[in-house]
Amino acid sequence: MFDTTLFRQNFEPHKLLVGEPMSRHTTFCIGGPAAVMLLPDCAEDIVTAVELAGFVGAPIFVTGGGSNLLVSDSGINAVVIKLGRDFARAECEDGIITAQAGLSLAALADTALAQELAGLEFSAGIPGSLGGAVFMNAGAYGEEMSGVVQSVQLLERGELVTRGADGLGFGYRTSGVLTGGGIVLSATLRLEPGRPEDILAKMEDLAAQRRDKQPLEYPSAGSAFKRPPGRFAGKLVDDAGLRGFAVGGAQISVKHAGFIINTGGATAQDVRALIAHVQERVFKLFGVELEPEVRMVGGGV
Repeated sequence: MFDTTLFRQNFEPHKLLVGEPMSRHTTFCIGGPAAVMLLPDCAEDIVTAVELAGFVGAPIFVTGGGSNLLVSDSGINAVVIKLGRDFARAECEDGIITAQAGLSLAALADTALAQELAGLEFSAGIPGSLGGAVFMNAGAYGEEMSGVVQSVQLLERGELVTRGADGLGFGYRTSGVLTGGGIVLSATLRLEPGRPEDILAKMEDLAAQRRDKQPLEYPSAGSAFKRPPGRFAGKLVDDAGLRGFAVGGAQISVKHAGFIINTGGATAQDVRALIAHVQERVFKLFGVELEPEVRMVGGGV
């Protein structure tokens, strides 16, 4: 554990949490304490946190809505920067939305609807933030963030830089930010004019599909595995006879075999063991190596 004194000296108490359980900040409701959690409301806070982390030799970990994330039961010995509601402002001009990284995708989609702009309907039901969505090129129903992102403001090696979409290395559930480092501060999105009734109808239709097919009634991190080329991860898991299979409180959803859910009291160790069992079983039966879509952080995961 590193010395947190400098962080206490440089940040107001309402912006700094020491030993904060990550289970309170992930959609899986799993995870031990963060050594330090910063709740910034401006880019200057983030720059300062990165500088202090470098001074005390502590790693940086950035999170938003905490979806797509499995945190170790022992927690994270790092400076966790949580980009949330205090870092979630948005503005719109001439069909272009510029929003801070902490804005939830649901709120972002509602902002687009209010401005009569189409293109973000797919994102309304993704339980994450804009920064995380850019970081991993989040997508659903055949659409991805790479289709709407025009530019992104990043903190890279202590410098504020702006990169256009063509310089962000977007791919399936990845980006140059994920592979190369950097912190997403804000993004500019170019959308198309649309009729509010059509935009809302599409959002409601996709929401209904999610409710019908996904286990939204349980904590989860979303899709557990990336889609293998030419295959569907959920079908492979189902065909392997693993629908409903459980390790401790972690279970392959009966409703959708592509999801791992927390049925109550699941630990990160439970989830990791379940992932390993699924990978082993699917490879043995079908020769397909399933790659987790869930990011696993902290010791022991």
